[in-house]
Amino acid sequence: MPERVAIGIGSNVGDAQSHVLHAFERLAELGTLVACSPLYRSAPWGVTEQEPFVNAAAIVETELEPRPLLAELKRIETQEGRVATFRWGPRVLDLDILAYGERRVDEPDLVIPHARLYERAFALVPLAAIDPRWVPALDALPPGERAAVVELVGR
Repeated sequence: MPERVAIGIGSNVGDAQSHVLHAFERLAELGTLVACSPLYRSAPWGVTEQEPFVNAAAIVETELEPRPLLAELKRIETQEGRVATFRWGPRVLDLDILAYGERRVDEPDLVIPHARLYERAFALVPLAAIDPRWVPALDALPPGERAAVVELVGR
């Protein structure tokens, strides 16, 4: 039975907006694309000396279990031109499993819900826009943090 999975999408290299929009199409390869958030601009997190990010979220219904889903997301990132740099560095495309139904996973290289989801407005703002269950988590963030994530118009 398919599971509803929330995927975070980000890019800050090249035409970041196009990379994120194309990621929606690529995610449809993994199941049924149920919802796509608006696009948002946000300041880089962690390493701040880089270009701003374009972020979004998608809900996908998929038959893939978490580990194979992660492998597929990494494959798509690579096919779209992502190269390894450094932690929190610039990325052509970043795809993260934010939530996988009600499932919890705590492994060294896979944590679901995403380990820092509840700290990151750039992930919660787009996610709450397409799934109201995440509004309380978004509301728990400081107002200044939420305000720093700005919706892009005219996508």
